Amino acid sequence: MSNYQRWKPIALFTGLLGDLCQRYIVDRASFLTLIVTAVCMTGCAGLVRPNFETELVQLRPGNYVLDPDHTFVLFRVDHLGLSKVIGRFNESEANLDFDPENLEEMQLDGVLNTASIDLGNPDFESQLRGSDWLNSDQFPQARFATDSVSVDAEGNLSIKGEFTLRGVTQPMVLDARFNGGADNILTGKYTLGFSAEGSLSRKAFGIDTFAALVGDEIEIEIHAEFQKQ
Repeated sequence: MSNYQRWKPIALFTGLLGDLCQRYIVDRASFLTLIVTAVCMTGCAGLVRPNFETELVQLRPGNYVLDPDHTFVLFRVDHLGLSKVIGRFNESEANLDFDPENLEEMQLDGVLNTASIDLGNPDFESQLRGSDWLNSDQFPQARFATDSVSVDAEGNLSIKGEFTLRGVTQPMVLDARFNGGADNILTGKYTLGFSAEGSLSRKAFGIDTFAALVGDEIEIEIHAEFQKQ
């Protein structure tokens, strides 16, 4: 690669910043601060997450626990056929026994605090915690336990397990993948990135309130990080 090719993107980026500076920033110090900030941001990820790997076989085996500060358990359900209600659960725990050389023996077990449901609407949340829906007082936790795991040639996992909600246990499949792994210098922990999708029938768990208005299928989406112990 020639020096021209190597530096052309930086020159174009700097020119763009200069144009923005002329329009919105009046002093040279602010312009220099903007450039330094932009350059630092481009290299920041590499500093915070050294030894970053995306190849599944390069990820480190071991026992992992969920990082609750970087976990998002989302759900979506159809409303009147017009839109979807989207919410999340704010409190969850999980353990992961992981070996990239033996993924079929992987074990993922997780727990949700059903009272931690969050839709940005306290009155609606209180209703969903009630006996017609989650019944959080009697059944404060929902659980997932792995039965089997299969993986395809592209590293996509199918995690089959049992999901227990409101005292009822039903089979569930999570389509998942590991997004990579790295040493996280902010936590001092080697960390795996994980994402998964699945679905369940609320009727199968005894939740049939407003069946004509609210869809039966609950779509689940998980974005999480696991820390090596």
